[in-house]
Amino acid sequence: MQRARYIVLEGPIGVGKTSLASRLAEEFEARTLFENVEENPFLKEFYHDRKKNAFKAQLYFLLSRYQQQVDLVQTDLFQKTAVGDYLFAKDRIFAGLNLDRDELDLYDELYRILSPRIPRPDLVIYLSADIETLKKRIRGRAKPYERNLDTGYLSQVVSAYNDFFFHYDETPLLVISTTNIDFVSRDSDFQQLVKEIKEFRTGTQYFVPLGSTP
Repeated sequence: MQRARYIVLEGPIGVGKTSLASRLAEEFEARTLFENVEENPFLKEFYHDRKKNAFKAQLYFLLSRYQQQVDLVQTDLFQKTAVGDYLFAKDRIFAGLNLDRDELDLYDELYRILSPRIPRPDLVIYLSADIETLKKRIRGRAKPYERNLDTGYLSQVVSAYNDFFFHYDETPLLVISTTNIDFVSRDSDFQQLVKEIKEFRTGTQYFVPLGSTP
């Protein structure tokens, strides 16, 4: 494929999207597009009571992510490579998990109106990991509102992501299991990934760095 101008990393909570996106942006001299998770005023309440606070937290995410994506297009996406730590469609994954039927119907109507203006990535990188690895990484982030993140919900998130990307065919897709990989501190893994990105063609491919499996 031609040089990817817009690369997006996705995966469940704690998988390492932002850390890897930062390193890839440095490697490719690219701008970054990070979701403003900490700015969501309803997020702490959501983790305290997901059912009660899901709708307002989800709408905030949808609108803030939409504005970021529109701003990216307006700054001329094709002048410089961009690396993002989220795919706009992720919002629908979480909406499907957390909203009741009436809320989801309303959400879907708004999503349908907004989504046509969203730029399509040249490459999506899906990062996965097993539950225990994700829990360990989440603890390492030390975000207070994530302390009550139960294993059952995390398992639902992982299943929803796996299902979404099993059927995903909108863009070229690179799938990586990161359970035994450390792209941030293990340079050999990272350099293999950079090579894979530069040589990537089309369709869906799976990447396992040499020497990274136990």
